[in-house]
This record gives sequence, C-alpha cells and structure tokens, in this order.
Amino acid sequence: MKSIKSISVCGLGKLGACMATTFAARGFPVVGVDIDPEKIRKVNAGLPPVEEPRLAETIGEARGRLRATDDPAEAVRTDVSFFIPPSPSLPDGSFSNEHLLKAMQPIAAAVRAAGKEGHIFVCSSTTTPGAVDGVLIPMLEKETGWQCGSEFHVCYNPEFIALGNVINGLLEPDFVLIGESDPESGAALEELYRKYVRNKCRIARMSIISAELTKISVNSYITMKISFTNQLRMIADQFPKADINMILDAIGTDTRIGHKYLLPGLSFGGPCFPRDNRLLAYAARQVGMEAPLAEASDRTNELTKSNLLEKVKGLVSAGDTVLVLGISYKPDTYITEESAGLHLAQHLKRHGYRVLVHDFAAKPLNSPALHEFEVLDELDGLEQRTDINLAVICCPWPQYRSLKLPPTAKVLPTWHI
Repeated sequence: MKSIKSISVCGLGKLGACMATTFAARGFPVVGVDIDPEKIRKVNAGLPPVEEPRLAETIGEARGRLRATDDPAEAVRTDVSFFIPPSPSLPDGSFSNEHLLKAMQPIAAAVRAAGKEGHIFVCSSTTTPGAVDGVLIPMLEKETGWQCGSEFHVCYNPEFIALGNVINGLLEPDFVLIGESDPESGAALEELYRKYVRNKCRIARMSIISAELTKISVNSYITMKISFTNQLRMIADQFPKADINMILDAIGTDTRIGHKYLLPGLSFGGPCFPRDNRLLAYAARQVGMEAPLAEASDRTNELTKSNLLEKVKGLVSAGDTVLVLGISYKPDTYITEESAGLHLAQHLKRHGYRVLVHDFAAKPLNSPALHEFEVLDELDGLEQRTDINLAVICCPWPQYRSLKLPPTAKVLPTWHI
C-alpha cells in the first residue's frame, strides 16, 4: 500500500476540527467535510469553527493546506478519510452508530462511483465494541460492492485527548491506538502517525475489536482511580484528625500507584469518562458477564455528587444564596456535561435555594443549561456583596485562587485551591 499523502476529516466538531487543523499544520493537504455551513465558512476564512485553546493559531499555521466543504465526494481525492461525528450514548449504555453511518455512507458511495480502490476509512469516534466489524464494515461492503481488506480498508483509531488541551494531546500523545482490518492499512496509518506526532510515542496496532475494548478500558481505569480517591476522601472526612492530602501524597509515592488523578476533588464528568465507563459495563453484559468495578466506579461517582449536595445543605439554611464557582467539568473548556458544578446548582435550586453561578468559559450562549440560573459574568466587586451565604468551588480554575469573597460568606473550597 502506498504512503498516505492527503487526508480528509469528516466531522468538524471539537475533536475533528483540531485533527484536521493539526494534520494540515504538520504539512498534509487536508479537506474537512461537514454539513454545518458556518463551520465550513469559518475554516475557509482561517477561523476556528469551535472553541479550543491554541486552535486559532494552529489554523494560522495550516493556511494553504486546509479547506472545508459539504461535498463528501471531495474526500475521494484523498488517501484516507477520518470520521469523527458524535456517537451519543443510548439508554442501555451502548453508543449510537447513526451519525457514523450517515457520515460514511455517502463517501463510500462516492468512492464506488469513482471506481477508486484502496481508500482507507478510519473511525475515530468511540464505538461500542463489535460495532466496526458488525455494523460499519458490512455497510461499507454493501455500499461499495467490495470486500474490506481488499478493495478498501478500515481502521479504528480513537484519540485520547482532554478538552482544553486537544492540540497538544493530538501532537504529543502517550500512545497511538490503531485497530486494523488488515496489516497493510495499519502499516500505512502507522507511517502517517510517525510523520504527524511530535514525540516518539508507542503505536499500538491490533485487531479492531481489541482496539475498541482498549479505548473504553483506558477511561474506565482512570474513572476507577478517581472514584477510589473520592471514596477515600469521603471516609477520611469522618475522622477529625485525618488529612486526605497527606494520605494521597503518601499513597501516590508508591510507584505501582503514582500521583496522577490522586487529587482530593469532586466527581468526574465530561463527554467521555462517565459514558465510556458505562459502555464497558454494557460490553460485559453483551457477552453474559458483569463488570463490577466499572459499575462501582459509576455508583461512587454518583455518591460523590450526593455527598457534596448534602455537605452544602448542611452549611446553609432554607432559602439562602449559594454561589457555585465553576460549572464546566474541567478548566479550559465550556463543556458542562455531567459536571459537579452543574449537578450541585440544579439540585440546590430544586431544593429551594437561590443559586448564583460563575464560570470562566461556560456561559448561557455555549451552555444552555445555565439559563435557569443567575449568572455572574464578572467577579469584580464580589467582596462587597451581602447576599451570598456560601461559595462552593466546583471546578479548579486557577483564577479562583486570588478571588476575594464577601467576609460574611462561608467558603467550601472542594478542590483545595
């Protein structure tokens, strides 16, 4: 198989836009394909189509090599197509294939119409284990009339990134995961990554089903570590002389454990951790097994949210005003999905408290859930207010370190910042 020289990225969302931009910045001609005319307009004007640190300057580095279109047939002129549309969770914990099928089908049809053999279809969205082999490849074979691994190729290549640090995460990953339908396509994708990444990371190649299980297992293991930390913190809180910071620092010194994610904080949230963990439990059920560790991590995470709510209610009286600082699930992103701050604010309001909220990135315009609260756009003059009974720091934005609060307000610094 010849080397990959040109790339198409289908889906210019939070991850797809960064993938297309960094590929172009690293010297590859890239076509971004999306159905949103505003995203297409912005990319072609050299503007970031989504909010993400360093994306604007990276698009500047990519000028001349990056363009966007709504025509899927333009992907046929490239050597490989990466697909990164949403894969929403379903009620049973599995992930929907609907958007992936809709994105892949017209490009498969265009490849067939052009008689272009050898095209590589790369799924970068997280999928339910078995979905690529059992759903996506059969659709591609039906649409093209060809056989996967012969006239066309498929790889599963999800990224391990954190919102707010996507650009660096793509260019300097801990490792690259490639699930391959055949060794030739895996080798071509590996060669591409050797040119693309800035570090000499490991490239792990394996079967597609192995890669699907690897992707969700990484996040499930991390959530298990976070849940263990929160479980230990809640236990230590019941012992007056116990210092959770000293406990975790000592535990993390053991090289078998390490300090990463051993922080006394709150519940995990965001678009990946909670649902990937539930997906592993779903995958286990599909083969007649249980995943008790994954299920316990999820239960502990929900207990952590409830514990925070009860702690806050114990510090205020009925009808008091609570200021929730930090609504996004982590710093440097506006995403509020399953965040500790949003959960606390919503439940406090439902219990009759007056709730004020603030975040440095999440605003009603990009996070509609904030519309139900009184939103503080600025924190200037906050220390002069007399109507705030309690302030709770729910997201460790470093700017909160120097925040001056009213002297009459109680403070619950959950992240010890």
